[in-house]
Amino acid sequence: MKKLLISALLLVVSVTVLPAVPVLIRGRSGQNDTEQAVKLQEIVLDDKNTAESPAFSSEPYKVLDVDSGRVLKVPVREYVIGAVCAEMPASFGEEALKAQAVAAHTYAERQRLREKESPSAELKGADFSNDTGKYQGCYTKEQIKEAFGDNFDKNYKKIAKAADEVLPYIITYEDAPIIAAFHSMSAGFTESAENAWGAPVDYLVEVDSRSDLTAPKFREDKRFSPDELRAALEAAFKGIKLGDDFREWLNVLTVSNSGTVLTAAAGDRTVTGNDLRQALSLRSASFEVRCEPDEIVITTKGYGHGVGMSQYGADAMAAQGKSWREILEHYYPNCTISKS
Repeated sequence: MKKLLISALLLVVSVTVLPAVPVLIRGRSGQNDTEQAVKLQEIVLDDKNTAESPAFSSEPYKVLDVDSGRVLKVPVREYVIGAVCAEMPASFGEEALKAQAVAAHTYAERQRLREKESPSAELKGADFSNDTGKYQGCYTKEQIKEAFGDNFDKNYKKIAKAADEVLPYIITYEDAPIIAAFHSMSAGFTESAENAWGAPVDYLVEVDSRSDLTAPKFREDKRFSPDELRAALEAAFKGIKLGDDFREWLNVLTVSNSGTVLTAAAGDRTVTGNDLRQALSLRSASFEVRCEPDEIVITTKGYGHGVGMSQYGADAMAAQGKSWREILEHYYPNCTISKS
C-alpha cells in the first residue's frame, strides 16, 4: 500500500533542557512558516512505499535537543498540550482547540513512524528534534507560563481540557497518520499540496474557507523602494537581470483557483510564488503587485502556506457550532478519525 510517511513541520521542546522563554513559532499571531513549508515540500516529494499499515504507539516521543545532543522523552499528553499552546491562541473556540490537538498529535505519530521505517542519522534515534526550522512548535510548561502570564491558569486549563478530550484520536488515510498540514488563514480557499509543493496528496486539496476573509490582518501591504526591491531580488536570485524601470521587475503570470501565485516574472527569471514569498518575506504566496510612483506595493491575502486546516477557519466553524470532528472532516476530506 502506498503511503506518504512524512512529517508536517514538527517541533517539541524539552521541559528539562530549554529555557523558560517563549520561542518564535507559527500559529499564535499567524503562521510564520516559510522555512518549515520549504522543508515540508521536500518531504512531500519524498514519497515512500510501505508493505503494511503501521501500529500506533502511546509511548513518549523521543526528542533530540540540538544544543546538548541528548535524546529526551516527552509524554504524549505533555507534547499535545504544549503544541496547542504554541500553535493556536487560547482565545479560540474549544472545538477549534480540539481540532488543533488532533492535528498536532497526528503530526507526531506520522513522524515517529517515518523515523522508525527510515531513520535520519542526524536525529540520533529520536523521532524529531527541537529545531524550529524543521519541526512544529511546542511550549514547555515554563514557556506556557511565560506566554500566558496572569492568564496562565485559565488558558492552560482550557487547552488541557480540550487536549484531554481528544487525546486518543489521530487523523488517518489508508490506515496511516496523515500529513496534517495547517496554516493561520487561507486566501479564502485552502490550497492543494500539488499547487503549493508540487506533489498531489488525496486529502490536501482545495476547500472553502471564506470565513478567513474577515480574519485579522487578512490583507497586508508590504512596500519596497526600488533599492530595497533590487537588493532583495538580487540576494535571492543570483545573477538576476533587472532593467532600468523598477515597475517591470515583478509581474504575476499564473494564479491557482485558490489565489496562490504559481509563476511570476522576476526580472529575466520565471519563479514561483513561494520563491517570492521567501525572497521578500511575505505573509503568503497569494499576492498582487502594483506600482506607485516611487515604490512597489505587494498586497498579500491570508497567512501561511494555505495547505490543510486554516486555524482561523477552524475557529469560525467552532463559533458556528461545528464540532472538532466536523472541522477536521472539512479541512482533511476523505480521511478517518482513528484511535491512536
